[in-house]
Amino acid sequence: MKLQTEKGAIIISSDVFTNITGAAATNCYGVKGMAVRSKTDGLVHLLRRESMSKGVKVTYNDDNTVSIELHIIVDNGVNLAVISRSIMSEVRYVVSRTTGVEVRNVDVCIDSMVIG
Repeated sequence: MKLQTEKGAIIISSDVFTNITGAAATNCYGVKGMAVRSKTDGLVHLLRRESMSKGVKVTYNDDNTVSIELHIIVDNGVNLAVISRSIMSEVRYVVSRTTGVEVRNVDVCIDSMVIG
């Protein structure tokens, strides 16, 4: 994404958005980690901390905003609606504050629940 300021242009890589988003989401209570669905067997896998950006999809909109889709795995027994709202709020705040780019929407997809 390219931002124009009075002092020049700033280009923000999509890796920046995915890493910031993954870190913000996994810091929320009840989130076990980011998830990715395997193309070979169709199963959902928990991503390690260094590859958690694979569970994030960022879409650049025409009005210089971004839309974010997260795939997460949560702990057993958490209120899914509350944790989803918390993640949406935290991700929107952290991405906007860190990059200066407005977040249009955050979609949270809970792919699995870990028991124990």
